[in-house]
Amino acid sequence: MDTFQPTVKVKQKTWPDFNNKQGLAMNPIQAGSQAPAFELPNQNGEIVKLSDYQGKKVLVYFYPKALTPGCTTQACGLRDSKAELDELNTVVFGVSPDPVKRLPKFIEKYDLNFDLLSDEDHAIADAFGVWGLKKFMGKEYDGIHRISFLINEQGEVEHVFDKFKTKEHHDVVLSYLND
Repeated sequence: MDTFQPTVKVKQKTWPDFNNKQGLAMNPIQAGSQAPAFELPNQNGEIVKLSDYQGKKVLVYFYPKALTPGCTTQACGLRDSKAELDELNTVVFGVSPDPVKRLPKFIEKYDLNFDLLSDEDHAIADAFGVWGLKKFMGKEYDGIHRISFLINEQGEVEHVFDKFKTKEHHDVVLSYLND
């Protein structure tokens, strides 16, 4: 069986590699830019294409790792806001470098009601400009930065959410959508 390859290709890496300090500069795409097209496997191994969601707003939120405290808090806030997001014609996708096999555990443990997408080689994170040097517990490594992008009905980045606390992420998104 062929394995899925994302539409944007980069060198394969594992996450996190504390010995890898390339110091990639993070440069998130800006509001007004065309969102990078992507095709990624979800928690069931099904391919999700951004292009299938034209006509809807899409919140693509990048998170470092499934089943960790901050990522869980962020995901549960979005889970609890799903009805309101649906009313606002907004679909949610969480993207991380986790392998597909890890994602169902996250969905099931926290009853998440939106798709999680696997970007193991961080090609899509690179395309959105959210992969770069991080510091954690005195270590430096390249990884995903917690940034979210609201993509409008025409496939353009409408807003970039890059300053928020994980427990407030869903409120920040809803506040923006309701303005």
